[in-house]
Amino acid sequence: MSSVRLKYQTIEFSSMDIHIRSLRDSQEFSDDEKIAEKLGISSATWPLFGQLWDAGKVLANYMYTYEVKNKKILEIGCGMALSSLVLNERLANITATDYHPEVENFLKENVKLNNSKKIPFERTAWTDKNDSLGTFDLVIGSDVLYERWHIEELAAFINMHVKEHCEIIIVDPGRGNHAKFSKLMETLGFSFIQFKAKNSEKYLKEAFKGQIIKYSR
Repeated sequence: MSSVRLKYQTIEFSSMDIHIRSLRDSQEFSDDEKIAEKLGISSATWPLFGQLWDAGKVLANYMYTYEVKNKKILEIGCGMALSSLVLNERLANITATDYHPEVENFLKENVKLNNSKKIPFERTAWTDKNDSLGTFDLVIGSDVLYERWHIEELAAFINMHVKEHCEIIIVDPGRGNHAKFSKLMETLGFSFIQFKAKNSEKYLKEAFKGQIIKYSR
């Protein structure tokens, strides 16, 4: 990672501050040992994990007040894991996952920056059938419906890792794939509602144009 530039920022949630070390911008790249390349991650997509995206901020703000007592929670495609860091500060039972090989390193550093307890992490793909994650009461994710061909993989992965009675919360910026995903989730026994994020203009440059989708079973 010697060739990448980093930046540090503090994200405010009312009385909570979350400190984040991320990539300086979306032009950063470092894969000297070709670990990411072997996983199918190109130089163009490599830096995407290391940014704080609006959908991720919306999810984190939603998680700041969401009822999480006694819930075992999984964040999928966590990237900078802002929501996991918020939930960790709330002493929630949170586990994070992502496919990118650098996510765990950034997560460990950001946990240290916030003087928080360790967040369990597992690097896994949505096509993996032999991970050690187990099942959860609540699964969360932001901007995970970005490729149409990932929809069936994601639905199957979520279904494999949720309890019989569970919730899934997805923040979608409006890529056009959520309708197909929701129909597929219905075939798996989930009902869903979708709604706009409240007061997102207070922490984004403008109101979030996407939506929050909540599935339950």
